[in-house]
Amino acid sequence: MAIILASASPRRRELLARIIPEFQVIPYEGDEQWDPALPLEEVPLFLAVQKARGILAGHGEDIIIGCDTVVALDGQIFGKPEDEKHAAAMLGALSGRVHEVITGVCILCKGEQHTFSAATQVEFYALTDREIHDYIRTGEPYDKAGAYGIQGQGGLFVKSIAGDYNNVVGLPLPAMYRKLCSLHIM
Repeated sequence: MAIILASASPRRRELLARIIPEFQVIPYEGDEQWDPALPLEEVPLFLAVQKARGILAGHGEDIIIGCDTVVALDGQIFGKPEDEKHAAAMLGALSGRVHEVITGVCILCKGEQHTFSAATQVEFYALTDREIHDYIRTGEPYDKAGAYGIQGQGGLFVKSIAGDYNNVVGLPLPAMYRKLCSLHIM
């Protein structure tokens, strides 16, 4: 029985390796779509289930972990930016405001589905146009929800956080550890 992470995120891999020394990575290749009527706080959990179930075929005896992280502000989900203009618009909207980072986690184990989510409040300093432009030029925003990485140069924009820092990176590590322990996986 293998443990499989259904994610292409290198940050999730690094975090999961802190508590599980050996696991496989099989990224979900499907389209990440959700019903717009779904409440915002349920979207990351829905996507985490979709990712885990998307690689279930051929791995029914394995433990599969699916995750998805979203950045939310004013009832809107900020995914990964499509281009420079989109990244600038996201960062401009987050500037000087508090937003929420929500990660949904789905663990498929022994034919059962176990889910949970974690939310962290992040407050940004007010950003200048120059700061936003210079940050976008680093290339860092493009593969991150909300167009920033707290663990990189984007962390310079963060005034405060309330909640799990690791959740903002992409995996609520303490909650994950406790859930895996409760399932007798750890």
